[in-house]
Amino acid sequence: MNIPFFIARKYFFSKKKRSFINFISIISMVAVCIGTMALVIVLSVFNGLEDLNRQLFKTFDPDLKIESNAGRSFSISPEKLQKIKNLPQVSFATEVIQDKALAKNKDAQMIVILKGVDSTFQQHSSLKKSVVDGRMILEQGTKRWAFVGGGVYNILSLQVDDFFRPLELLYPKNQKLNVLNPEENINRMALLVSGVFILEQQYDNYVYLPLDVVEKLTGLEGKRTSIELTLKDPSKTEEVKKALGSLIGDTFTVKNRDEQNAPLLKAIKIEKLFIFIALFFIIGIASFNIFFALTMLVIDKKDDIKVLAAIGADKALVRNIFVSEGGIISLSGAVIGMVAGLFVCWLQIKFGWLKLGMQYALVDAYPVKIQWEDVLFSVIGVVVIAFLASILPARKAIRFMEVDR
Repeated sequence: MNIPFFIARKYFFSKKKRSFINFISIISMVAVCIGTMALVIVLSVFNGLEDLNRQLFKTFDPDLKIESNAGRSFSISPEKLQKIKNLPQVSFATEVIQDKALAKNKDAQMIVILKGVDSTFQQHSSLKKSVVDGRMILEQGTKRWAFVGGGVYNILSLQVDDFFRPLELLYPKNQKLNVLNPEENINRMALLVSGVFILEQQYDNYVYLPLDVVEKLTGLEGKRTSIELTLKDPSKTEEVKKALGSLIGDTFTVKNRDEQNAPLLKAIKIEKLFIFIALFFIIGIASFNIFFALTMLVIDKKDDIKVLAAIGADKALVRNIFVSEGGIISLSGAVIGMVAGLFVCWLQIKFGWLKLGMQYALVDAYPVKIQWEDVLFSVIGVVVIAFLASILPARKAIRFMEVDR
């Protein structure tokens, strides 16, 4: 039998314990419970947000993206491009020119991100699932269209296939400035809108165009800003990335989907870390309740301590009694908080009771993803903090033994 734990359990469940000490013990347990529950819920929400962003990346971004190290745009030989396309795991290799331009429709205007893509884009893009009006089409024979994000569509008051109010794009020419005739400094182009996609706010200002249209508008004939690869098996991403590294050389960089969105993913992880630290500070402050509860219990039980000393109990046994008492309070609170937190997460996953409040979101409720390592670290951390709060009261109990002797 574990004597210190047995005595600590008696103290914890004793009906004769003074009501104020009992009240402080319950408050301590509730504080640990709420802290643990908050940790489990908040960390699960951050995991869900990270997972949601990866779903968005999967819809919008390619499996692999080839960019130049030497500058914004580059030229690639047809032979090298064909070698890339011939790699066994490459399903599509889409040539891309991406730049910013001014978009207008009558008096409304805004800066947009132009993304010129070749004909393979229509064959494989997952943006088809995010179309809310019209259709995703960029070229058909000699006809050319613009496929726009929801922000562009709303701010410029556009309409699908509106011949009277097409989307007008303006881009500065790469030439010496003509101050006498400002119109000569700008390339202009007007296109009908074929469709609208809504994915997430950061993609609202994108305008997809056929590659030859963007080449003409920007003056980047024969140039590319990236090559976007869609793989047959996304699980082979790192394997294909290594093969591309040896094929295209050091002048190019190959990025997987996470590397393309590294700043956002890093921001989420940093926020998660700081929230974790902040909640732990709160739990640490709440652990002062355990410290005070055990201190008062030691004073209340000083006669018991003297009796134990008289019958031969050593310092380690007395110390372990009060450390065990702190462990019972903290572990009970941590386990109850963990169960409560997991239950709340399960309710959110099952029923989605807390809504995002966004009309065209990929999901309508806050995303939640439970990672058991987060739950485990949270519980262990809470118990360790509570254990540290139990050490000083336990040492005080030993001093009562020394005074008695």
